[in-house]
Amino acid sequence: MCGITGFIQWNGDLTQDSQLLVQMTESLSHRGPDAYGTWISNPCAFGHRRLSVIDPENGAQPMIVHRDEDVYAIVYNGELYNAAELTAELLQRGHQFRTHCDTEVLLVSYIEWGPDCLDRLNGIFAFAIWDSVQEQVFFARDRVGVKPLFYSHIDGTLIFGSEPKSLLQHPKVEPIVGPEGLAEIFIVGPARTPGHGVYRDISELRPGHAMIFNRRGLRNYTYWKLESHEHEDNVEATAAKLRELLQDTMERQLISDVPVCSLLSGGLDSSALTALAVDFYRRSGQGNLHTYSVDYVDNDKHFKSHAFQPGADAPWIKRMVDELGTQHHSMEIDTPELIAALNASTIARDLPGMADVDSSLYLFCREIKKDATVAISGEAADEIFGGYPWFHRDDMLNSGTFPWSVAPDMRASLLSPEIKDWISPLTYLGDRYSEAVNEVPTLQGETGKQAQMRVMSYLNITRFMPTLLDRKDRMSMGAGLEVRVPFCDHRLVQYVWNIPWAIKMTGDREKGILRKALEGVLPEDVLYRKKSPYPKTHNPDFLSAVKNQVLSILDDPSSPLLPLIDTVKIRELASSPDASTNLPWFGQLMSGPQLFAYLGQVDHWLRTYNVSIR
Repeated sequence: MCGITGFIQWNGDLTQDSQLLVQMTESLSHRGPDAYGTWISNPCAFGHRRLSVIDPENGAQPMIVHRDEDVYAIVYNGELYNAAELTAELLQRGHQFRTHCDTEVLLVSYIEWGPDCLDRLNGIFAFAIWDSVQEQVFFARDRVGVKPLFYSHIDGTLIFGSEPKSLLQHPKVEPIVGPEGLAEIFIVGPARTPGHGVYRDISELRPGHAMIFNRRGLRNYTYWKLESHEHEDNVEATAAKLRELLQDTMERQLISDVPVCSLLSGGLDSSALTALAVDFYRRSGQGNLHTYSVDYVDNDKHFKSHAFQPGADAPWIKRMVDELGTQHHSMEIDTPELIAALNASTIARDLPGMADVDSSLYLFCREIKKDATVAISGEAADEIFGGYPWFHRDDMLNSGTFPWSVAPDMRASLLSPEIKDWISPLTYLGDRYSEAVNEVPTLQGETGKQAQMRVMSYLNITRFMPTLLDRKDRMSMGAGLEVRVPFCDHRLVQYVWNIPWAIKMTGDREKGILRKALEGVLPEDVLYRKKSPYPKTHNPDFLSAVKNQVLSILDDPSSPLLPLIDTVKIRELASSPDASTNLPWFGQLMSGPQLFAYLGQVDHWLRTYNVSIR
């Protein structure tokens, strides 16, 4: 995993901008602490920061390949999980390789097949390739959007990077946020509409999309999307297929020249991946797998079971460690350090994010990084298999909006009247929701519950899952840790997409078909444990601290947040204990305390990035 950045400008001498390229590249040093490289050759300026995982000695970037007079150059962030197969095919076609690095495999794949190489890739990636033959730069992002890529097209110059911070180093890209960006922050956030970069001049290359930039301009197109068709496998065949896909995916993703560990919460998803990894390590003679878990100081004293978080994780983590014999490491986060990391997590995202859900992951990854470079995580299983409560509650299924954010009126009421009039938050949200629903690839003749659940699945895969993938990428790479997400394998996502809801609910349980596929892999009590999300702090000191932080901001007349919010409403909220603790603000984990923390993050972001609202 790495950080990539650069710019393409058809006129002028880019060698005069070498220091600018260095600045842009250095802004991503956290993503690649192991190596650094830049390359300027008109019209391209490419920068790269490297986290060495495969062939550490020979995989330096930007990587340049000369074929007679032709020149190809690449900057790439990601991993190819079918590099061995691609290498074998390319060798048969007469190509030779100087390294064992997947960067070279990707570049040679492009040289052989051009943009059609994307159809052959299995992996997570974002990259840019200069092609002197076609006089173009080719960009692409992986099918599900695990790896990020942002860009700005301004005055004929294309500027790109793994994170907005690298683009904001370029003088043509200013930290300006308009009405659309504010609507993203206050009514959609901490989610983000695909393709939107929040900053006025920054866009995101969407998952499954590619771009070609040449002298004629910029062309953006879709190369992969979910396809709907009849599912022909019965329950037994579906479970067998799922187990086969998971096994293959895990074995591909455990390949690395540096140690791989696993994040273990004791839940179904992380336990399954850990068990598969342990089995692979034993069969391949690689010794004990290291596992990591996170909790909070005194959480056992303050935890209260509720619909979204029915049970504590600690006993189940111990159960799996004892079962699998992993080398386990547990981390406890205390409230003061959790609060202190809120600002760091905001900088890691370049935007306000999921409050302490972000900052805790940032601290967790920083701790793991002391011993490991690559980790396996269970993201995306709930989105693709239907594990969240909103898949199963009629009030949330029929809410008419994104089910992880079912209080839009309350959210809109927190804005100042002037901002509310300017950005029309409820209209904006309604438009984004309708846009998402209209994208759903329907299946002819499908009606009733199955059609409803297809829409719900699409919303989760394309709108909620990217929020968690953004979080995982920024917080882990903010610590220089690569995290792989096997449930995001596009073959698995596409297969599960068409499994009928009745089969997904095998045994009348959420994610029932996944549980059935994992019979024999996990102990039965773990296999049928009720879902519990990523752990959060239940310490009342956290609420008290973030509430006081927001009250201090409200007392500061220089705060850039004040003109954007209804300060009277926020003060009322802070004085109401029920609203503070039981507010249905965002997702499963974010209620009143997270709303206050988010407002603090917005204030810090506006100040630190010197954001101009216009």
